[in-house]
Amino acid sequence: MIGTAPISSGIKILGVIAGFFACVAAIYIVSGQKGNPDITVPSAPEAALEEKGAQINKITRAMATGAMTAFVVKAERKPVPNLVFQDAQGQQRSLSQWRGQVVLLNLWATWCGPCKSEMPSLATLQRRFGSNDFEVVAVSVDKGGTKVAAPFLEENKATELRLYVDPSAKSIEMLTALGLPASVLIDREGKEIGRLLGPADWTSREAYRLVNLAINEGQPGS
Repeated sequence: MIGTAPISSGIKILGVIAGFFACVAAIYIVSGQKGNPDITVPSAPEAALEEKGAQINKITRAMATGAMTAFVVKAERKPVPNLVFQDAQGQQRSLSQWRGQVVLLNLWATWCGPCKSEMPSLATLQRRFGSNDFEVVAVSVDKGGTKVAAPFLEENKATELRLYVDPSAKSIEMLTALGLPASVLIDREGKEIGRLLGPADWTSREAYRLVNLAINEGQPGS
């Protein structure tokens, strides 16, 4: 009898301790599911994207949102006509010279009001992404050529853009542009990803995302 009392009490104490830790564990699990800052559980869509990996690095119509709502993604990419124009030194250039780079081709003119408002954001886009992988190729279709186009870039704080001109304005017809400004995003193979007619904010989050995806498109691990 003397030896049984301590054993019985010990069993009770152990039961209490076990119950306490079970409650603590239950509380931790519940609190962790509700937002423990040390635990991040990806949602189902995020987990699915992680599994797809490089496959998600593809421009789709879903990208045409916000400031890029008017951007029309081509269901089938076709080669862009090989436009011919001149640089600041009067040398002939052709669009095919940019093959292997992503290009945002922009047609503009000094007499185009919307072009003037868009120009600074195009310059900022070039400053941010301009490299061997990407260039904003802004082509003036003014009849006055470099004489009127060069001062325009200076006045509108767009000197990051290289000066290209097409005094014949044949580029408008070749691209079937219905108005100015007209912007065409071209992939590394010289095919049209999509286009946007009218001015746009190329410094917007949506524009940056679109251009960044175009630059990294199809590359694993990007």
